[in-house]
Amino acid sequence: MFDDVSSSSLRVAAAGLAARQTAIANNIANIETPGYRARKVEFEQALHGAIAKGESPSSVSPSVQDSLEPTRLNGSNVNLDEETLSHIDTTMRYQLTLRAMDTKYSMLRDAIKGA
Repeated sequence: MFDDVSSSSLRVAAAGLAARQTAIANNIANIETPGYRARKVEFEQALHGAIAKGESPSSVSPSVQDSLEPTRLNGSNVNLDEETLSHIDTTMRYQLTLRAMDTKYSMLRDAIKGA
């Protein structure tokens, strides 16, 4: 019941977005750290690929890579503008994912209650 494609996809999306939020926070916190390489979290293509192939979405996990942005004079490559926009986008996607999970579980709760 809780391991269907949509539930699994929502759980993977929430985990991936949470990991991205953590990476963004670390990137912003280290903006002035000499030599710091910004991190990027990817999971959407892997999730889409798993669903398209009929595989379980729960097998997908977020991957973290170093950003390929050019570096500044101190060797850091954190771009505050990009991180800020990514933070806003990720927060909105995370809220939407949580709302979808809440709606799904509310429907299940109503079905169990017989309402």
